[in-house]
Amino acid sequence: MPKLPRISGAEVVRALERLGFERIRQSGSHVIMRRGVRGCVVPMHNEVKVGTLAGLLRQAEISPNEFIDALGT
Repeated sequence: MPKLPRISGAEVVRALERLGFERIRQSGSHVIMRRGVRGCVVPMHNEVKVGTLAGLLRQAEISPNEFIDALGT
């Protein structure tokens, strides 16, 4: 498994949008995103911790490689 980068919540949202997720709503500092029946909650922090990002990717059923590729696009 590749090492996950330390990125902001806004960068996570952009990468998920490239993967087909859409922003459903925002509640405080958390954005709820969905693709089909799969959803995830993204904290809009300056830096999302690596463990939080890993859990978010598990929740969205996205592989780390797929996510890192979407970041580079």
